[in-house]
Parts: sequence; C-alpha cells; structure tokens
Amino acid sequence: MARVKRGVTTHARHKKVLDQSKGFRGRSSTNYRIALERLEKSLQYAYRDRRVKKRDFRSLWIQRINAAVREHGLTYSRFINGLNKAGIELDRKVLSAIAYDDAATFAEIVKKVQAALA
Repeated sequence: MARVKRGVTTHARHKKVLDQSKGFRGRSSTNYRIALERLEKSLQYAYRDRRVKKRDFRSLWIQRINAAVREHGLTYSRFINGLNKAGIELDRKVLSAIAYDDAATFAEIVKKVQAALA
C-alpha cells in the first residue's frame, strides 16, 4: 500500500484559517493554533450578534416612535394600543421610518390613533 502524505492538505487547511483570521491582534493572526481558537470564538460572536442586532434595531425603532409620539402628547404604550384599536397595521420599523423622515404623515397617523382612543 502506498504511503499517504498529508502536507498539502494540512497546509491548505492552515492557510484557510490564517486567511480568515487576518486582522486579528498579535499571534491570533499568525499562529495557527491560536488563530483557530480566536476564529472559532469570533464565529460564535458573529452567530450570536446576528440575533442581537435584531433586538437592538427593535429597541431603536421603539425609542424613535416614543420620542415622536411624545411630541403629540401620547406615550408609546398608549400609541401602540391606539394603533391596534384603529386597525392600523404598520410595524415598528415602518412607523419609525415615517416618524424619522416624514413628520406630517406621522402626525396624521397620531390623529387617527387619538380618535380611536377617545
């Protein structure tokens, strides 16, 4: 049976890891063993933070809506309640964009909500 040498395969695997860890600090970008550990950890952070990003954006949208609604004398929770009563089905992302970009349109939505609450 022929002898199997794995130098090419190992070199390719190491090169792949070191290419992915480019930009890490210190030996984390040059030493294979350390680079592999840092790379695995960075991929865990990336996986986790793709979910955290969604939470952060929802929080931002709520803050923007709350700030815009308070200018019209409502609170965020009463506004959301009024939206449901008025039958307006806009999500927080869209409401936030309207509040941020188009104050006149948002004022119309608030008027409809206040009418539904009254």
